[in-house]
Amino acid sequence: MKQIICYLDFISPYSHLAFEKLPEALMGLSYSVVYRPVLLGAMLRHHGLLGPAEVPAKRTWTYRHVQWLGHAHGVALQMPAVHPFNPLPLLRLAIACADAGDPNRYVCETLLRHVWQGGLDAVDPQRLQALREQLAPPRAPDDEAVKNRLRANTDEAIAAGAFGVPSFAVDGRLFWGYDSLAMLRSYLEGDAWFDGPGWRPQVGDAA
Repeated sequence: MKQIICYLDFISPYSHLAFEKLPEALMGLSYSVVYRPVLLGAMLRHHGLLGPAEVPAKRTWTYRHVQWLGHAHGVALQMPAVHPFNPLPLLRLAIACADAGDPNRYVCETLLRHVWQGGLDAVDPQRLQALREQLAPPRAPDDEAVKNRLRANTDEAIAAGAFGVPSFAVDGRLFWGYDSLAMLRSYLEGDAWFDGPGWRPQVGDAA
């Protein structure tokens, strides 16, 4: 059985889309998934990248596109009332729910749907309080150990080569984005292409 590490940030609509479609995309395969929250903003800063919402024309297209993807693929997705927003309260809550490990699928599902269903303000204080009461984390989200775990998760993802979310790590290989699910499945099925020149670094890539 292959173990997949899914690096995600609740601010990302593509994380929501991929999370919802992952079981269907990998149906029939033997695998397990670890969901590991990371801070997308820190990853973008590390690589010197701008997020889609920081480029006005790209922001308009991205918001339109993700809503179409939800419509086309049968995933409920409505833009939250405010976006982008500070995802730290949600990321820390997810980690606080995990005790000393990674949050389970139910916790991640609850947080993603909190953001991406209903079109409400994801970080409204009253909604955050209700979410905390619903999930009843064993640790306080503002605990230093929780904050340190989020930093460590983000550093780990960067070291693995991640530059965005969602990213899926398996066997030392990284698959980025909602549209990489078919590619991930092909790898898990043992497609020989992944041992050929197509996967290896291309001209201009770092070795």
